[in-house]
Amino acid sequence: MAQITVDRKLCDNHGQCAIAAPAVFSMNDEGVLEYVETFDDGLIDEVEEAIDVCPVQAIFLKD
Repeated sequence: MAQITVDRKLCDNHGQCAIAAPAVFSMNDEGVLEYVETFDDGLIDEVEEAIDVCPVQAIFLKD
């Protein structure tokens, strides 16, 4: 299992990550990002894409 974290001070809730990796990221009804910290390794390509498309680079993989 891989893990991510989102720096909430950087995150502006653009939602690009939710488009790139909808199994991990989503936007709630108030337009605030929600995500699961731990995800199956099979989703790593989508999560890496989400990291790349984040305009403020607020998503980080945990070691």
